[in-house]
Formats: sequence, C-alpha cells, structure tokens
Amino acid sequence: MATVLQKLRDKDSQGISMQRNSNIAQSFQAEFARLGVKFASSPARLEKVFDHAVAKLGDCIKPDGQGRPILQEGGVYHGCWLESTGTINAEILARYCPDTAQSTFAQFAELQREDGLIPYKVTADGAVFKQIQLVTPPARSAWNHYMLNGRDRVFLNKMYTSLARFDDWLAQYRDTRGTGCVEAFCTFDTGHDLSPRFWHVPDTPEQDDPKRYDPHSPILPLLAPDLTASVYCSRSYLSRMARELGQDDIAQVWKNKAAATLRSLNAHCLDESDGFFYDVDNNGRFNRIQSDVLLRVLACEVGDDDFFASSLSRYLLNTRKFFAKYPLTSIAMDDPRFDPFTSYNTWGGAVNFLSLIRAPHAFESHGRHVELTWIMQPIISAISRMTRFGQCLSPWTGEEGYTETYSPAILCVLDYIERLSGIVPTPDGELWFTGLLPQTLDHGQKLADETAYCRTVDGIGFELHNTRSECSIYQDGRLKYRFPAGVRIATDRSGLLRNIVGMSVRPVEGIVRLEEREIPFRIAGNEVLRFEEGSFVIESAPGVILPTYE
Repeated sequence: MATVLQKLRDKDSQGISMQRNSNIAQSFQAEFARLGVKFASSPARLEKVFDHAVAKLGDCIKPDGQGRPILQEGGVYHGCWLESTGTINAEILARYCPDTAQSTFAQFAELQREDGLIPYKVTADGAVFKQIQLVTPPARSAWNHYMLNGRDRVFLNKMYTSLARFDDWLAQYRDTRGTGCVEAFCTFDTGHDLSPRFWHVPDTPEQDDPKRYDPHSPILPLLAPDLTASVYCSRSYLSRMARELGQDDIAQVWKNKAAATLRSLNAHCLDESDGFFYDVDNNGRFNRIQSDVLLRVLACEVGDDDFFASSLSRYLLNTRKFFAKYPLTSIAMDDPRFDPFTSYNTWGGAVNFLSLIRAPHAFESHGRHVELTWIMQPIISAISRMTRFGQCLSPWTGEEGYTETYSPAILCVLDYIERLSGIVPTPDGELWFTGLLPQTLDHGQKLADETAYCRTVDGIGFELHNTRSECSIYQDGRLKYRFPAGVRIATDRSGLLRNIVGMSVRPVEGIVRLEEREIPFRIAGNEVLRFEEGSFVIESAPGVILPTYE
C-alpha cells in the first residue's frame, strides 16, 4: 500500500480545484498549482475537506473591471470588505495565490476617494464609502504580502501613498473628541453586526455619511479600542514602509504617531483593574461588554509579553470567558447577553471565522505557539465536518452556521491545517515545518494518524511527512531532516536550519537528523532553540500558560 507521502506526490494539484471552464477559474487553478500546495492524510477525511476548500475558494475569485482576479468575501456577501477580504483574507491568500492577493489589496488604493477615504467595500457596482469597517490593519497586511512575495516596490509605494492619505482622513474626521483615539459612529464601523456592544446604536452613520454620527444618540461617538489599535498598528507598518522606500525622516514621524496612538488607547480604553479594553461613550463611561475586541487589539500588536500572558489566563484560555469547547467566542460566555446561536449573521456570541483567522498573529507575536494549538485543534475537529464553509460555528457543538462558501472559513481551513501539520512561509523569510497531527477530540472520531504536505518556495519543492512519533522533511525529493513529533523546524527559504520550537505542552527529547548529522536536543513548550555552530542553544523559554476555569 502506498504511503501518505506517496499519495501526496501522486495528487494532481490542478485537479484539486475541480473542472472549471471560465478564464478566471483557469487562472486561479494555475496560480494555486504554481506554489505546489497539497495536503494528504490517513484517514482521508480531513484531506477531502482541504481539497473541497480549495475548490470552493475558486468560487470566491472573480474578475474586476480590468479582468484581474479579485478575492470576494463569498456566501451572501457579494464583494470585498476592507475589514476582511481586503486585509486578513488577502494576507492569508498571499501564501497561496499572491497575484490575486495583490490585486485585491491594490483595488482599495485605486478606488480611494479624493478626500483620502478608502472604500469599506467594493462590489460589482463599484466602491462604497458608507462606513469605515476597519479591523485588521491594512498596512500590516499589505506589508506582509510585500515581504513574502518578492518585494514589489511599485506595489509598496502605491499602498503606502494610499494608506498615508487614509490615515489623514481618519485623524481629521474620526477624532471629534480630541482624545487621539479613533471613534466608532455606528455598529458597522467595526463589523460587529448584532453584537450587544452596539445595542441602541445605529447600524450605519448619520445619513450614510462616514463623517457624521447620530446627534441624538446619548452615547455617540464611542472611543473604539479596536479601531484605535488598528490605526496604531498601521502607523507602525507605515513607518516600515517609509523606511523601505528610503524616507527615514518620515519613518520616524510615523513611529512617533504610532506611539501617541498607543498612549491614547491605553489612557482612555484600558481598564487596568481587569486588563480589558472597552468602548468609552461620550459621557466618559466604559461600556463594559467583554467581547472579541480584546483579541482584535492583541492582534494589532498591542501589549507586551506579560500583558498577553495575563490576557490568556484571564480571558482567551478561560472557559468562563472565550475558551469554549470550540473557541473563541465573540462575547464572553459569562455575560448574560451571550448568544450562542449561529443561524444568522451575528457577533453576539458565536465563534466567527474572522476571529479565528485573526488570532494566530496575536499568539505568534508573543511566542505562544503551544497555546495557539489549543485554539486550532478543536476548530480543525469542527472543520473536518464542514460541507458548506459557513461564517460561524456553534461554540457548543462546532456545527457550521450562517451562509456558505465564505472565504474566511475556507481560508481558515487552509491556514490552520498548514500551521498545524504543514509548511508555512513567513514574511520574515522563514519556513515553518510543524510536526503535529490533528487530535481525536469529537466522539472518538479519528482525524489523522499520518499527514503529508508540500509547497514550492523559490523553485524548491519541500515536503513534510508527519506520523505520531516521527516527522521528515524532503527537499526536491531528497530526505533533508528527520525529527521527533511535537516540534517545529524553522529554516530559511532555501531550507537551511535556523531553530526549533517546542510545540507540545510536554517536553520533547530526541535527535534532529540533518542529512548525515545527528543533533541531540531537549525542548520545552514554546521554547526556541537556535541552531548555532552545529548545536542548539536556548534563544527563549517563556513557558506555557495553562487554561483556566474561573
């Protein structure tokens, strides 16, 4: 019987996307196949979901007016939304279809209004400017794509120029109270449909003008921590862009602006007594609803390692708060307004795939790789049962909810499987080969005893074969590394070893076999061992934050 690795090698990556006849579908197939991404598993259940997700992703690629392939939100959402499609969705897509990701980013810059406002969505009818809907920092997403895919300076200059003008617009029109924070004028500014965070607040701005809010509201405008954090993070990345473009003086200006925004965020929206970020109404009161605003702020690189560790213990890994059987909920479970139902577009409690694809950046920025697997494992169990790729999941059962062919759900399938058992290229020039298998969590349903994953990087073909005890990395068909399960091997883009990371809560001891060499190691959870002069030395050892129950 053929091994899973042989099964992977025999797969036709173009065939994964099924048979489509349109030019745009053929273009998508060819682009996805060019990076050689394939996944195989035994049993094949998860593999079939992965392949189905790739096929459905093709349904979310549509041509724009110039004939370029553009990612669509999918499902009932006809178009591209800045909060998702134009940022985090495209940032993930950049690992699989970089040309489509780049055209998706670029359209927002090209359709910018004369006064500097970027559209909150783009549909077949054109750009729409009714609200801002700003969550994932656009500059970070564009920068990561730039660093990952060839450093196209024309693209970078276009995005930098556009996003700098957008920043000016936000500073002029969304800081009416002079606090330095970014204000929410309506529910849809943050995409928090049906969230109790915005009860008794209009869904849209006054007269559909993003410069205006309801003057009769007793609480508007709100100082919004997620909007403010997004601008803080974008300003940090605009600084990187400016420096990359040779504008060192301007880079320092952006760095100073980012620091000022961070000070405003912490001064106004952070309650130090409980370590949570809240909206502040126009009477200076906290709106004490604990929602995924915290995760959004953390994903914008706010807070040091100690603050993130505290947030894990108190909230994200707390089974009374957000760490449901299928995490992460959109409202804390101990809030009486928590609503777990998923049959409609809701941020009132359900697990949303947009939250799930935003989460890894927060965890990985603080070296919390083991804790992230505790989020991913139950979600992958839920993913193994998906057929429609809906917008949200039940936090109790993992059943998929509202709509179908939703690109954040599809991209979550690809992203989580790749992070857990595949090969991830990073903007920092690394390749991550992770030696973990999906866990058997739901009713004893086995997901995988063995997996294999491949992708092509700079013309080099890499393969990762995982079993329960041992993992192997192949480079252009030749065995390159063999190592125990439970660790991640990080190399440069050519496959040269940089470090290993402990990916299990338990210590792992063994040998990394590098061609003819054997390098012994012992590594704890989240520990990073740097490869230096033929052996491993400790680079960091933050320990592991355990889940909490009260």
